[in-house]
Parts: sequence; C-alpha cells; structure tokens
Amino acid sequence: MSSPWIPRLAVEAMPPALAEYLAPRVRRLGYLGEMFQVGANAPAVLLEFMRFTDALKEAVPLDISETVVLTVAARMRNAYERNQHERLCLRSGLGREWITEVQALAPEASRLMTPGQRGAQRFALSAVDTEGLDATADFDALREHFDAATALSIAFLVGRYTTHALLVNTLRLAPPVPSVFEDGFIP
Repeated sequence: MSSPWIPRLAVEAMPPALAEYLAPRVRRLGYLGEMFQVGANAPAVLLEFMRFTDALKEAVPLDISETVVLTVAARMRNAYERNQHERLCLRSGLGREWITEVQALAPEASRLMTPGQRGAQRFALSAVDTEGLDATADFDALREHFDAATALSIAFLVGRYTTHALLVNTLRLAPPVPSVFEDGFIP
C-alpha cells in the first residue's frame, strides 16, 4: 500500500452526503475503489469531483467520452481508470477491437473510430502532451463534429481524467479490476 498515512475509509466512515452519493456506484460495481476510499478524506472535494464527473456524462456522448477517457488513461499510464472503462465500453457495446484501436493512440491509423472520435482523441493527446499549450488547433477542429458546449465539455473531460491520473499515479493505487485483455471479461 502506498501512502499508508492516508486512511482508507469505508462507506460507513464517510459523511452521509458522500456515502449516499457513492452508494449507487458501489452497488453497480460491487466494490468501493481505493480512489474513493482515499478521496473520502477530503469529502467535500470528492463529492464535487463526482458531481463534475456526472455532469460530464450528461454533456458528452458516451462513445466520445470513452474515447477521451481511454486516451488520457493510456497516455498517463492510469491502469486504474483504463481497466474500469474497458469494462464500461464492453457493457456499452463498444468492442474489444475498438478499445484496442483507441488505446493505440494513433487516430490517423484508426479504421473503427468515427471522425468525431478521432478528433476528440487528437485533442486529448495534444492537450495532455503539450499541457494545453499547443492544443488550440486540435480544439478548434472539434467544431467540425461538435457544438461549442460539447467541445468545451470534452476539454473539461480531459482535465477530469488528468486529475484522476495524477492522484492515482501519485498514490500508486492499484486498479480494482484487471484489464479485460487479462481476464477475458464478458459483460
């Protein structure tokens, strides 16, 4: 366990508002991930982080969101989020070949990704790789596929998953589930 000085809190030890908000996730997943356990030490921040996450789910179409999430997770070596989202992709009908293609981080070589997915991946890669300093052209290219609200939400999504990767990587949190390519997960 990394950073053992940070307590891992069970749902029962969390403030009621946070525990209530996380309950549907815990029921759906069947576990309380370590990121929630450590994040609960800053309950107001974690609660707003999760509300932000849920707002992004409403703002960005699922296939675009999963393209961005898998891209940021792969680029930032965040197996914690990558493995969970591989499972979500399969449950949502996005196949293993599509997941493999997205995680190759080569939008120009893709054959299964849509033009919008490729554009979102190009932006996510340039935003992460250049810390946003050389991502304007790829962001502006999003207008070919998305309205302003969706394009901005994609940028927020990159920031959300970058934040998650920084926390997980800093604390060296182990993924709660293996990659679907390791355990043969079938939804």
